[in-house]
Amino acid sequence: MSKQPFFSEKSKLYEMIAVNPKLLPLLPRFGIQLGFGDHSIGEVCRANGVDTRLFLLICNIYTDDEALVHPKDIEAIDMDGLLPYLLASHRYYLDERFPHIEEHLQHIINAAGPKYGNMLNHFYNEYQQEVKKHFKYEEEEVFPYIESLRKGQSTNNFSISQFRVNHSNIEDTLEDMMNILVKYLPGDILPKERIEISTDIIELSADLISHSLIEDQILIPYVETLENAKQ
Repeated sequence: MSKQPFFSEKSKLYEMIAVNPKLLPLLPRFGIQLGFGDHSIGEVCRANGVDTRLFLLICNIYTDDEALVHPKDIEAIDMDGLLPYLLASHRYYLDERFPHIEEHLQHIINAAGPKYGNMLNHFYNEYQQEVKKHFKYEEEEVFPYIESLRKGQSTNNFSISQFRVNHSNIEDTLEDMMNILVKYLPGDILPKERIEISTDIIELSADLISHSLIEDQILIPYVETLENAKQ
């Protein structure tokens, strides 16, 4: 990476979480459960069958969104865990984060009346469908293509350059919901719950930005090396 990594395999895992609590939701995506005591990052990763260098690379990108990954970092890391991590991230967003937001947002929609409630419902449904479409494309087109490359099998005319061109920041649509919740909805409509849901949306947006960076900085360069090796 272009900067000195924030953490190393000898760092205590709890100390890393204490420095950046936003890394806590990443642990289950790697299959790492809580209760790891004072063990180091390397010890916890090895105990859970996780490549320490991949784990650190992803955590450091989540900590510094301006970090740049050097091609040598990609070549030196065992990438077997990358696709399972990305798939686990998809499940986290779709099965946990969105239902949580939807449950609380529905209370606000019901209290807001037709004028604002219908707009909130429209923007949320539009955003949710956009996210599902994005993930479906990755899971049905991109990831199987990568698996075929990894196995040395013949592939179709797809290439990762197509994914790069079509890779959009799906979190941008959240801005419309935030504008209504924070700027336009009358102040006496569930103010406490609006602050809580706005905080959840901000956290989700930041997580999705980091998720996109993982794909831009790690996934795409990795697949390019597979494609080049096949030529």
